[in-house]
Parts: sequence; C-alpha cells; structure tokens
Amino acid sequence: MSLHDIAARAMHVLDPEDAHRLTIRLLALGLGPRAGGDDPILATQVAGLKLPNCVGLAPGFDKNAEVFGPMLASGFGFVECGTVTPLAQAGNPRPRLFRLSEDQAVINRMGFNNEGLEPFAARLARRGPGVVGANIGANKDAEDRVADYVTGLTRLWGLASYFTINISSPNTPGLRALQTKAALEELLGRLAQARDALPAAGRVPMFLKVAPDLEDGEVEAIVETVVANGLEGIIVSNTTISRPQLASRFAGETGGLSGAPLTALSTQMLSAFAQASAGRVVLIGAGGIASGQDAYAKIRAGASAVQLYSAMVFGGPGLVTRIKRDLATCLRRDGFASVAAAVGAN
Repeated sequence: MSLHDIAARAMHVLDPEDAHRLTIRLLALGLGPRAGGDDPILATQVAGLKLPNCVGLAPGFDKNAEVFGPMLASGFGFVECGTVTPLAQAGNPRPRLFRLSEDQAVINRMGFNNEGLEPFAARLARRGPGVVGANIGANKDAEDRVADYVTGLTRLWGLASYFTINISSPNTPGLRALQTKAALEELLGRLAQARDALPAAGRVPMFLKVAPDLEDGEVEAIVETVVANGLEGIIVSNTTISRPQLASRFAGETGGLSGAPLTALSTQMLSAFAQASAGRVVLIGAGGIASGQDAYAKIRAGASAVQLYSAMVFGGPGLVTRIKRDLATCLRRDGFASVAAAVGAN
C-alpha cells in the first residue's frame, strides 16, 4: 500500500465531504500520485477520442474542474469534470454525503453543488493534453432546464474533449423526468440544434448519462432518441434510488447509492442498452467498479470504456493502477489483443 493510499484511509476520520475537499486541495498543490506508462493493450478509441487507457474518472470527484491534471497524472485514461450548472449553487443542506463502509458504498444527495460555468470554463481553458470531459446539468430553480443544458454546451464549446448530458441525478427534484420520451426528445433535439450551430471544427462527442432505475420500454425509447438526434453515446449508469440489503447505519439516508451494491444492477442495465443499441452508439460503463474484474465485466457487457469514483473512497488513489493491471491480465488470459476486441463479448 502506498503512502497516498494510507493517507486516503486516514481521512476516514473526517466527515466525508470535508475529507473530499481536503483531497482536492492536496491534489491542487501537486501532492497526488503519479502513475507510469500504460500497458498498450488498454489503449482504445471511443467516439473519436484517443485514450491511453479505458479507465476514466467519473464526475462528482472534480466538480469544479480543479484537479483534472493531477487525476490524469495519477493514471486515469480520461477525466470527467462536473456536474456544472450555468449558475453557482450551494446544493442541498449538509450532511449530504455518507460512507457506508460495511457495504463499500456511498450515498449522496449533494444536489449539483458547484461554482458555476465561468470558473469551470476558465480552468478548462488552461488545460494541457489529455481527454477531459464536461458533465453539464441544470440549476435547481431554472425556469427552462433545457436552456440550461444548451447554455452549458455553448459556453464550454472548444474547451472540453466531450460533453455528458446529466439527466439522471436523483438529487435535483424532477430531473429524472427528462428521461421520459417526450422530454428527452425536446432536450436532445435542442442540444443537437445548438451543436449544429457551433463551429464545426470544434465538434466533440456528446453522451447521455442515464439512471439504472429505468422501467421496461424506457431503454429502447432512450436509445432511439439518442440515435435520432446524433449523440455519440450513452453512459450507463448514475447512482440508484433503490436499496438492496445494506449493513450500514446510513442505509436509510435519502439520495443516490453508488459503490459495490450498484455493480450488478448497473451491469444488467448496460447489457440492456447494448442489446437495444446493437452497436449504433458507444456505451461507457459506470457503477460499482472496484476491480479489474468489474471493469472487464462491463467491457464484455458492451462498454467501450469505464468510469469509477466511489471505489476510490475505500481503495485509495492507487486503485486505478491495480484495476488497469488486473484488466490487462483478464484481456490476455481470454485471448483479446485489445479492449475493443473484448467489447460486447458476452
């Protein structure tokens, strides 16, 4: 275990949100880990994005685009910042972030707390090499939430490597209603129209991030709407509002559940999207990834790349290196020469 991993464990004596803020400050000071070069078998291309490895950092960790550079240096193949909303907002009252250590899980009801588009854009404008995505959302009190997404896309155009349209957080009232067919058609239609009006030379991929709590028929409707509006892919999935059997005293807290209890549900939902999309869009797998085997299962289920965050709370910053090493072992063991060759193998 590295000194960085030991320090991460020590932070468990702090309130989870205070520990996270301290982590961001230390990373911004250059005190994070630095990974070596990647195994070539992990290099891949996703929606035109060339990734040194297929393991990405999910949004929520770097909400305000403060430490994407250090996180790329720590070994992630790509980093997604946000969720960012047009205007700064405080989010929900604290406490709003809970470690469920017995379950290797996290519950959050943060509510899109962030500094707003302008500081976010200023930091992205100074970024160096590497794939850095922007996860955009709507302000809680916005009269026209679709307009907020268009504002985010327009303001960050040319600054981010890709965009993720986050309509699946359970912590902004009514947000998940945008996943219904009529609402989604309006949202993606207006975003597609806005993208078409922006400089073509700067065209970048757009992904839709969905919940794992979808009902029968919704998967197919979402896929068809994404395809019809020219988005490049879907990220499956966000946190869940369901509650499998949990041991922690925080199990009854409201909010989105992530971590180990989400693994099976998110992978099952990923498989459903892979079947419905039949290769027409790129899929990125997220939810409950804590090992190379978890990442490999997502890839075999149809994901071209994966994202993680919650597992780092318990596995420390060295987790990404261990995941990549074990994923490479899984690929070679089963005779795959690349990540792309294993996508959808199930």
